[in-house]
Amino acid sequence: MTENNPTDDPHARQLLVLPDRDAAEEAAETLATELPDLDEPEIVRDALAGEDDAEDAQWLVVLDPPADGWTPTHLHTLDALATTHEGWRETA
Repeated sequence: MTENNPTDDPHARQLLVLPDRDAAEEAAETLATELPDLDEPEIVRDALAGEDDAEDAQWLVVLDPPADGWTPTHLHTLDALATTHEGWRETA
């Protein structure tokens, strides 16, 4: 999990890496409520390299930064949400 720190680029895309599609969809719905200033996130399947089994796929919630950039509050909310769904946040 990425910790909130001063090296986070406030204008970089953020990814929530989650274990399944249901978790990704729930996280996206929660974001719409908790951070309404964000654009609608994109949900994509990310198969692990060399794996054909759908069970080995992770799901990403791809988030573009708000116009003024990510604040520590935004990033904390993303971290907490990812952890709740047994995932983590990465900077893209």
